[in-house]
Amino acid sequence: IIGMVLKGQDLIQNARMKSFVNKTRHWETYIWIYFDRKGKFPGDDDKNGLIADETTSTSTVCEDIVSANFSNPPYEGTYGTDFDCTTTNPGGNTITQGSNTFHVFFGYDGGRGENIMVICVASNCGTAFNQEQVAFAEAFDLSIDGVVDGTKGHVICTNNAPSSVSNATWEATYTATPTAAVCSTSTVAIIYYFD
Repeated sequence: IIGMVLKGQDLIQNARMKSFVNKTRHWETYIWIYFDRKGKFPGDDDKNGLIADETTSTSTVCEDIVSANFSNPPYEGTYGTDFDCTTTNPGGNTITQGSNTFHVFFGYDGGRGENIMVICVASNCGTAFNQEQVAFAEAFDLSIDGVVDGTKGHVICTNNAPSSVSNATWEATYTATPTAAVCSTSTVAIIYYFD
């Protein structure tokens, strides 16, 4: 009986991992659909191909995604009720798996000049992952790079918080390339070089 219970828990955890990967990929797909339809990434007001690199912007990643009105948006909650793209009522940029909530941001790596998706466990990217959250990071790394290491490929883990992060605008940037590290309980962000 104990073996069956443990196997059942294993199956539930594996389903959560797959769901996390699918929901993360949904965010990426949505960004590319936006690009295809609008000719720019959300939050790229100057249309230079980099997300959230303007010092003054007329629209944010959050505002652009919400106003696009595409079907099946990736965000959680209802715009205007649960969040509104302001510092007064931020949110929506989350992936919830069991008791774990991950925050999804978009921006760029200033060192590499590439767009990134940043996934953190805190809205300010200042909290380290716990062991269960590390398993989610490793599952995502495996799904994209085909190997779990967090140090090379399109997905890296880092112990460095973004240079700037805003839960209201769904934007996070690094002015210099963050140091890649093996995914661990010191990790504060998963970075996906999707572009």
